Amino acid sequence: MVYDIEMIRNFYASYRAKVENARKKLDRPMTLAEKILYAHLYDEKAMAAFRRGEDYVNFRPDRVAMQDATAQMALLQFMNAGKEKVAVPSTVHCDHLIQAYKGVKEDLPAACDANREVYDFLKSVASKYGIGFWKPGAGIIHQVVLENYAFPGGMMVGTDSHTPNAGGLGMIAVGVGGADAVDVMAGMEWELKMPKLIGVKLVGSLSGWAAPKDVILKLAGLLTVKGATNAVIEYFGEGTESLSCTGKATICNMGAEVGATTSVFPYDEEMGRYLSATGREEIASLAGSCAEDLRADDEVLADPASYYDRIIEINLSELEPYINGPFTPDAACPISEFAGKVKANGYPQRMEVGLIGSCTNSSYQDLSRAASLARQVKEKKLKMASPLIVNPGSEQVYCTASRDGMIADFEAVGGIIMTNACGPCIGQWKRVTDDNARPNSIVTSFNRNFAKRADGNPNTHAFVASPELATALAIAGDLCFNPLTDTLVNEAGEAVRLDAPVGETLPAKGFTVDDNGYVAPASDGSRVEVTISPLSQRLQKLEPFAPWDGNDFLEMPLLVKTKGKCTTDHISMAGPWLRFRGHLENISDNMLMGAVNAFNGKTNAVWNSLNGNYEAVSAVAKQYKAEGIASIVVAEENYGEGSSREHAAMEPRFLNVRVILAKSFARIHETNLKKQGMLALTFADKDDYDKVREHDKISVLGLRDFAPGKPLSIVLLHEDGTTETFRAAHTYNRQQIEWFKAGSALNTK
Repeated sequence: MVYDIEMIRNFYASYRAKVENARKKLDRPMTLAEKILYAHLYDEKAMAAFRRGEDYVNFRPDRVAMQDATAQMALLQFMNAGKEKVAVPSTVHCDHLIQAYKGVKEDLPAACDANREVYDFLKSVASKYGIGFWKPGAGIIHQVVLENYAFPGGMMVGTDSHTPNAGGLGMIAVGVGGADAVDVMAGMEWELKMPKLIGVKLVGSLSGWAAPKDVILKLAGLLTVKGATNAVIEYFGEGTESLSCTGKATICNMGAEVGATTSVFPYDEEMGRYLSATGREEIASLAGSCAEDLRADDEVLADPASYYDRIIEINLSELEPYINGPFTPDAACPISEFAGKVKANGYPQRMEVGLIGSCTNSSYQDLSRAASLARQVKEKKLKMASPLIVNPGSEQVYCTASRDGMIADFEAVGGIIMTNACGPCIGQWKRVTDDNARPNSIVTSFNRNFAKRADGNPNTHAFVASPELATALAIAGDLCFNPLTDTLVNEAGEAVRLDAPVGETLPAKGFTVDDNGYVAPASDGSRVEVTISPLSQRLQKLEPFAPWDGNDFLEMPLLVKTKGKCTTDHISMAGPWLRFRGHLENISDNMLMGAVNAFNGKTNAVWNSLNGNYEAVSAVAKQYKAEGIASIVVAEENYGEGSSREHAAMEPRFLNVRVILAKSFARIHETNLKKQGMLALTFADKDDYDKVREHDKISVLGLRDFAPGKPLSIVLLHEDGTTETFRAAHTYNRQQIEWFKAGSALNTK
């Protein structure tokens, strides 16, 4: 079945003309990203030569995808939008709420039972409003989207930061908060700052132990976690054609870790092969008919420095495997230097668990290459030194891998097959360990490795690598093992070396699946009832936030001044808190509990100006709210890095935090704050961060004249009666200022 084929046919019927129109307007050759962006303008009559990194532009995406954790809040908001049906094809994917524990046979039924209320809610809302529903166990959202929905040249938004995975099929796919998704589902314009363009030229081809994952791991080290903020990473060069479609998706997926708006590859034969293998031959034909406009123009490829804002070149033939971490995905290190890094930094050398899967690396190719290493355990008379956990990407991948013997290969070496879901990658891992606070090391094929993310243990040193390398290190059980050069001693006392991994990009016998898990919406949604119990602890109807009262924010107590990295995991933790993603009041209890207080170095311990005690962040905020007191949060660089979860913006808003003042913001989180009527401000002089004291009363002045490009004033009233004043910058445009005044973007609909 080809989903939404009429929409796709209509898209290709007009795509070339739209690109040509844009090329004439710009009067120059175009990159691939530009072609797709300009072809999706909300109003073609408003076309102009938009300034990258400056102009806000309204777009009309082709579709929306939502995972179950974020879909709850998105659909609760959509229910308030007064629409009978979504305006664009949309889907919900149940992949986040399934805990990995004993294995799929026990974990999936347990999750269906524990989350029944939420799944029933999502299924009923989807059915009522014309949204496709993918059941628990069907697969990880981004793998399912790649297999069924992504198409070259298209544009989509998704309520997950790794939505750019679809760039592996030549799509501009952007991670957004739920409020942005609601705009698109309601048929409204979707606003995005016209992104800058980072061109990454790939030459050569991968071989041996090197994998597509190593391309983005190396790039993360070059760009850092915020180096591509407000930019699209566009890959080009002959090296792109040597990568499989799913390999390209892996690279695009993890572009989120460098702050990129999205990443995209040009259309090529590998994409056509993947489309045909997944039953979408017609789409491959349609894309092939306009292939020249599904890549950058020849003039751009001949002189890329004149068309991209930055150029990076990577030689795939020289690329060696990388391991990134711990605690941040941009701490990149080639395998040849990794043992020295482990010893120099005193990381726990014993590798305790290897984990394969996640939306980044759970394709057929990923599993086949890792399985080739698992087979060598028996062939070379070795034993697994560490447990191996496998999360297939979709039911289609699982069924095909099972038919082709790969699942049996993993099980033969003690591998545990988990549900086709996110699992440990997002903290949904009930890890059995002797001490959940003990320093230890794990290696995963995931995309993120922030402290406590996988298992809740702040001392788990999580390293990110390819599935092949994660498997090899699980065989060795030693972080200092380099499979390219080192040997292992087998049961016969012989020194043996692992052969380089091998695998097929696509199954030779084709894909197979018994039940892909898709549930179509009702033909008449008006007959579907959606009910939420007022006593529910999982779901809660949303009440609109109050509009701005027209006054400056005066003498707000400082709720917390965070120190160092403060990601969305620090602001609104996942793991066990995922069960409250549809209940704003309950999930607000986790607000900023992982953030480090700059004044005492502790987490979840802030000074309460009402009683002088140190208490949990949310507890203090609730007391302020009960007294009608607004508060402020102060933070450092790249505040809100990580997931697209808008709960990290809605929780502070719900608890009457009115301002986040940071050195800089991650793109998605800054937008989420704006959508919820918050003030997201940055220090005009970053050194002013140091002026903020723990007992300060802080005022924001100039709100009555709030205007684009006009700074606001911050006044610190210190406990000793002295004051300090400095400027705060912002990136609000006129529409976003209206969101602030109305109390939220949803209030303006």
